[in-house]
Amino acid sequence: MPDHELPASVRVALWGTEVLAGRLPLGELTRRALPDLDSSTGLVDRVELWASLGEQVVLVALPRPGDVSGMPRSAPDLLDAATSAQECVYVPGLGGALVPTIEPYGPVGDQGWAATWTPFEADPVPVHRIEALDLGSLELQLRTELAELTDELTAAGAAPFGATAARGRARARRAFAGAWGLPDGMPQRAARVIDLAGTVLTLTDAGLEAVGGSVDATSVTRREGVLRRLQGRAVTALAEATNAAAMHLAYRGGEPH
Repeated sequence: MPDHELPASVRVALWGTEVLAGRLPLGELTRRALPDLDSSTGLVDRVELWASLGEQVVLVALPRPGDVSGMPRSAPDLLDAATSAQECVYVPGLGGALVPTIEPYGPVGDQGWAATWTPFEADPVPVHRIEALDLGSLELQLRTELAELTDELTAAGAAPFGATAARGRARARRAFAGAWGLPDGMPQRAARVIDLAGTVLTLTDAGLEAVGGSVDATSVTRREGVLRRLQGRAVTALAEATNAAAMHLAYRGGEPH
C-alpha cells in the first residue's frame, strides 16, 4: 500500500465537498484528494453525478469488523465492501456511496498504485447528529484516552508504540504546516481532532507492526489489545471530525439550501 497519511475516503470527503460547494474544479479533485496515487477511476464521474443531483456534502465512514457505526443503511453488499476496505464515502441527501479498492499495478520493479471507486446504493441519512456533534468533547475524550491507554501500554512491559513510531511523531510536528493536505476553511478544532486522530492511527499502526520482541506472550496479547482499542477510538474520532468539517465546508456562509 502507498504510505497514506490519512484514509483516502477522509480526503475525498473533504475535497469532494469543496467540489460540490463550487470552490474546487471537478478536474482537480483527484490531484488534491489523492496525490499519492497514480491512477483513480470511478470517483470523478460519481461526484459529478452527485453535484448534478444537488448533493451538497460528501461524508465518510470508516467501518471495521465488529464496528460499523457511522455507516448509512444499505444492502449487505455495501456493508461488506466498506468493512473490507475499512472506508467509504457517501452522500446524505439522495443516498449513495463509493468504496475504494486500492491496488498495485504494473510490472514488478515499476509498480504504481491505483484506486477503483465502486458505487453502491445507500439510504439517505439525516445529518442532525453530525450537526449536533461537540468537537470539544470529542477532542478531550480522545486526548484523555490516549493518555490513559499509553499508560496501559507502558504497564504491559514494552515501549508504547515501538521504534517505528518516529514517523508518526514527525507527522504530528508537521500537522499545521499542511502535511495532511486538507482544504482551508475548516474549523480549527475539527482540524486538530483530524490531526490528532490521524497521528494516533499512525502510531498504533507502527505499534502493531512492532508487537512481539522480547516481552512475554501475555504482555504481547495485552499490548495488542490496548493498541487496537486506541486505534478504534481514533478511527471513530477521525470519521466524526471529518464529517463535522465537511458539514462546515458545505454550509459555511449560510444554511443548507
